[in-house]
Amino acid sequence: MSFEEYNPPSTLKVPENPVTRAKYPFVDIHSHQGGINQEKIEKLLSEMEELNMGVLVNLSGRGFGRGDSNSQQEYIRGMLKEFEAHAPGRFMVFTNLNFAGFGDENWSRIAVKELEEDVQAGAVGLKIYKSLGLSVKDINGNRVPVDHPDLDPVWAKAGELGIPVIIHSADPAQFWQPMDANNERWLELKTHPNRQRSETDPAPFEQIIAEQHHVFEKHPNTTFINAHMGWMANDLDKAEAHLERYPNVNFGIGAVIAEFGRQPRRAREFFIKYQDRLLFGKDAYNPEEFHTYFRVLETADEYFPYYKKYHAFWRMYGLDLPDEVLKKVYYKNALRIVPGMDKTLFPE
Repeated sequence: MSFEEYNPPSTLKVPENPVTRAKYPFVDIHSHQGGINQEKIEKLLSEMEELNMGVLVNLSGRGFGRGDSNSQQEYIRGMLKEFEAHAPGRFMVFTNLNFAGFGDENWSRIAVKELEEDVQAGAVGLKIYKSLGLSVKDINGNRVPVDHPDLDPVWAKAGELGIPVIIHSADPAQFWQPMDANNERWLELKTHPNRQRSETDPAPFEQIIAEQHHVFEKHPNTTFINAHMGWMANDLDKAEAHLERYPNVNFGIGAVIAEFGRQPRRAREFFIKYQDRLLFGKDAYNPEEFHTYFRVLETADEYFPYYKKYHAFWRMYGLDLPDEVLKKVYYKNALRIVPGMDKTLFPE
């Protein structure tokens, strides 16, 4: 029998309180949606109603970097019009950067101009994919570091416009470590071998993360959301130090709920202490997977399964968060950070 096959049902008898609908309406700050038309919107709205999702934030405003700037801007404007026509207020859109031609003396000026145009059209934030720091190259074929000086005008403009920047840098540190019996992400690397990295593919994990933190330090007047807890959900002492050092940074909890679910006492303490700096997000959009997020955050349940073995082969425990903390994580922090959200969709 292989490790992948070994998955026995638990014989432990404990109270079970599955949650299929969030206790309060919530904002999903981290979603990726494409093919937006009336049919897709109606399907999403039906699923959102079942989950009690008040607002879905689509971070893929320009898609995933396909086409030139003109086609990308046409794409985001078409998306914004569809959302406004069929579900006003229920969907918010973040724009993205076009890195084509990076290194040209005009790149920064054009990027800033397009950011302003997208915000004027209705975008309410900027999403930076993990490709920056990993695969984005300049016109000379060199890796573009996250803190490249040509990006400084973009970060500064986001601050001037009052929009948040949600940024995903690198991947879990284990992707850079040897794929052996000591690697907690062994199964993920086995099932997704393209995720394995090295010190030269394209740079050390620590270097990419340091570049991201340098951006936070250089732009204190810009609000950042560090996606996936900046890969610090497994080290909450480090996460605390990060928030203390960078008051302009918040954490998105997308794709790291399994880390909280295995350290419920420490995680509960963290959520209560930094309740004003945490935002609910899911990333991969699979409605049934939200149920595990709700159960971890809302209940005191013990030893219940996670939904994806290659992410977490361990069981979950609930944090049983106080109602006021839940409200902040679910919607209040997003309402404060993201401009233009319809506050009437949420309780006081």
